[in-house]
Amino acid sequence: MGFLKQIAEYLYIKKRNPDEKPTQWMKYMHGINRISIFMFIFCLLFMVFKLFILPRIK
Repeated sequence: MGFLKQIAEYLYIKKRNPDEKPTQWMKYMHGINRISIFMFIFCLLFMVFKLFILPRIK
């Protein structure tokens, strides 16, 4: 369950623990992870569009 909790925190779905003090390096790591998750989702949507939707349009 910890993995899903981290993903929810990266995507701002779930609030972080307010008692935990964030460090500068942790902020960098979360930002890079957030960028990589959004890129992964974008690429999945692009592949679905290219493989399934685009051939039906032609």
